[in-house]
Amino acid sequence: MSYNYNSTDLVRPTELTAREEFLLKESKTFCIYPWVHLHTHPNGAAYPCCHANSMNTVGNCRTNTLAEIWQGEPMQKLREDMLTETSNDTCTRCYEQEESGFFSGRRSANKHHGHHIKKLDQTPFEMTYWDIRFSNLCNLKCRSCGHLFSSQWYQDQAKLAGGDWKARNSVLNYAGRTETDMWEQLIPHLDYVEQIYFAGGEPLLMEEHYNILNELVRRGRFDVRLIYNTNFTHTDLKGNSVFEYWKQFDSVAVGASLDDSDQRGEYIRKGTDWAVIEQNRRDMLATCPKVDFYISPTLSIMNALHMPDFHRDWVAKGLLKAQDLNVNILQDPVHYRIDIAPAGYKQQLTAKYREHIEWLQDQDPLQRATQGFESAITFMNATDNTHLIDTFWRKTHELDTIRNENILNIIPELKALK
Repeated sequence: MSYNYNSTDLVRPTELTAREEFLLKESKTFCIYPWVHLHTHPNGAAYPCCHANSMNTVGNCRTNTLAEIWQGEPMQKLREDMLTETSNDTCTRCYEQEESGFFSGRRSANKHHGHHIKKLDQTPFEMTYWDIRFSNLCNLKCRSCGHLFSSQWYQDQAKLAGGDWKARNSVLNYAGRTETDMWEQLIPHLDYVEQIYFAGGEPLLMEEHYNILNELVRRGRFDVRLIYNTNFTHTDLKGNSVFEYWKQFDSVAVGASLDDSDQRGEYIRKGTDWAVIEQNRRDMLATCPKVDFYISPTLSIMNALHMPDFHRDWVAKGLLKAQDLNVNILQDPVHYRIDIAPAGYKQQLTAKYREHIEWLQDQDPLQRATQGFESAITFMNATDNTHLIDTFWRKTHELDTIRNENILNIIPELKALK
């Protein structure tokens, strides 16, 4: 039976009480993540997951251990709210996604990790799912990113911020109290980890990533599910090919953060060499073709018009199955959101997405790509954020000036926002 992307059925079925069934499948607030997972940013900020409101930290790994954060008051309050159908500001992104019809991170968490529902009354400090951003080490400086998640942003951020920002900030940031602290705290959890999400920075450039893979191989833990969000520009470190590691594991899913092709892709994700991206995909198909590969584009006002064209191009080249595109709708920075578009541009995008959905109809058994485009239409038309257009142009001009670029030379259709 094929995987049903939008189903709430548990990936690992388990016997549920009526209360547990409600929490996992019908509740509007419950999420299993706070019982199995923690997420950290490269600056040490800790969150219950990567979807959490960035203003709602639950601790900081530079001053507290993971165990202290796990049992801390913010996490305890979040768990209590989730169990009592009380909305929590930490989870506003998932609430907004669900209103637009997206299969949110909350719902995905319950689907994939709901078999741990019996832990609700125990809360043992056993992280079965990891999403630790060890550092901000990265080789790109994507438009929708910043210094927090990319060391390459350092110089541009210093110019944009001015003042003493450069003196107060370092190029490379680590999440823990020392460079090796997070890795050392995670070692005991290798005994019961089930899933690891690698993101960054750029995870395929991080030694911690390869340390984890080496340790899993040494322990024979090929059952651990590996999931990636990678810019896909590099596929080895110091002669260690990640493709050779992936061949050994039972389940590997690689989401490539590719927003567009050729010049547009290179502009939006500065530092990308598009020819290298396509060659890496061909090499991956030759070396480990069974690894689940999908594109996870960040849908913003910059790539909104050409997203269907990019999708079809890779399908036509044999680099991607039509079903293997996971639309990641940008919610922040707000001036890049697709709902800043004026009414006429929204109508143009809606018509193009509707036509693309028809093209997908017989090629998308997962309904993941289809649902992504349908939800994007809903999200885009639900809110009028045209008041942010001036901010978009001001921010874009500032960065274009620093990088000696002009967005209208690369994406001329954005004249519609003038």
